[in-house]
Amino acid sequence: MDFTWMAWTMPTTIFFVVIFSLILSMAVWEYLSPGGNPRTGILRFETTRGDRLFVSLLGSAFINLAWLGLIGPNLWWALALSVVYAIGVFRFV
Repeated sequence: MDFTWMAWTMPTTIFFVVIFSLILSMAVWEYLSPGGNPRTGILRFETTRGDRLFVSLLGSAFINLAWLGLIGPNLWWALALSVVYAIGVFRFV
């Protein structure tokens, strides 16, 4: 299929494949272990696995946008920071 009209590059493709894979893996995890044991973390409200995934994806988007605006287009360090942030969200939120 020809997706050149959408300006698909390899990083864009990888980004959307990773997002799709995360959502799919969370769906499988929820199917195998329903409920996800909601818990109250440092934000003091109850979150589930899906909530924590959403918060980590949203925060990672802001980290990458801030990196682009403040530092430049080399996003490898922003990716590493986003992974550390996501681990922190799943651990403490």
